[in-house]
Parts: sequence; structure tokens; C-alpha cells
Amino acid sequence: MELLLVRHAEPIRVEGGHGTGPADPGLTARGRDQAGRLAAWLAHEPIDAVVTSPLVRARDTAQPVAAALGLGAEVVDGIAEWDAGSDEYIPVEELRELKDERWHAMIEGRWVDTGGVDPSVFQAQVVPAFEELIGRFAGQRVVAVTHGGVVNVFTAHVLGIDRYLWFHPEYTSVTRVHASRAGVRSIGTVNETAHLVATRTDAPSEVVP
Repeated sequence: MELLLVRHAEPIRVEGGHGTGPADPGLTARGRDQAGRLAAWLAHEPIDAVVTSPLVRARDTAQPVAAALGLGAEVVDGIAEWDAGSDEYIPVEELRELKDERWHAMIEGRWVDTGGVDPSVFQAQVVPAFEELIGRFAGQRVVAVTHGGVVNVFTAHVLGIDRYLWFHPEYTSVTRVHASRAGVRSIGTVNETAHLVATRTDAPSEVVP
């Protein structure tokens, strides 16, 4: 089977300390545009199922994809992000640019320091979730809308590398994993963004006060 791992589209930035529980933002204007372009691109592929992380930014990305394919989007709890319980959502791109301490904690594996779980624990949750999908959809092509950390730890497992965060998935990028009934797992492509590059616009991000 072929598993298309999709990072969600661009979400709204949420500062910590808002006091309303875990941050679970929807998409910016640019993010909605990215999701629409992804949906139009994947509409030309024979997709059998769409699954999504329970977080809003993933579900809002999966919805137009599923609609374009005439499918529903099944929520799979096991492919939520490692910091799903955090009270803030600051895009990793911003943290990296500013060389924020939270960025250093992330790449050094100190995820607990930023409201997440230990990387090894997280990977041990993610891998069985995908293996369950592989078993259930044997011989089919499945889109899984999820998160950058999820894509990283699962592909690291497939490749047999000991780095949990080894590449930067772009918003709505597609990474393809091939899985045989014999148990062989391999990477087909990493970080496809042709649907954005071929139809690029300058749609602005939504301004959040």
C-alpha cells in the first residue's frame, strides 16, 4: 500500500497563557488556500481513504481533500502532534528564524520542556498507529493528514535512523511511504510541494492580534 503523509496547512499563531486549555488553532487565509491547492492536486490520484489527526489544523486541511475525492475523513487519535497538550502554537518556522530557546529544545529532543512528550515515547505511539492503518488498508492508497513531528518520527523509523527530527516538512507537503504485505517499509518521496510551486500566489497570512 501507499501512505501519503501530509503535513497540515499553515495555522493561526496562538500565544501561551490564554487560559482556555490546549492551543488548537485553525488555518490562516494562506493555510486555507494551501489546503485547497492540495485538494485539487490529489483529486487526480486514485485515493482510497483519508484519515486525519484530531487537531483542528489537520482536520481543516483534510476536509477539502476528502471533499474533492468524494470521501469522508476518519479521525485517528494516534497521529496527533507531540505538543498537542501545549497552551501555545508558535510556528516552528518562526522559532527557527528567531533561534528561540523552544527551537533549540525541539531539535535537541527536550520536548517535555516545551509542553510535549519524550521523543522516544512519542515515536512508540505514532508507529503502531500507522502500522494499524497499513494493515487495515492493505493494497490501497491512503492520505494521512498529520503534523511535522509525526511525519519525522515515522519516516525516521522507516529509514532506521536515530534522529527524531531529520527534515523540515513544508505546509501541505506530501511524503510517500510504501508498505508491502511482507513487512517491508520504504520511502517513495519526501516533502513534495509541486501543488504549491506550480500554482504559487502571494496570499497573505491572516493577521492575528
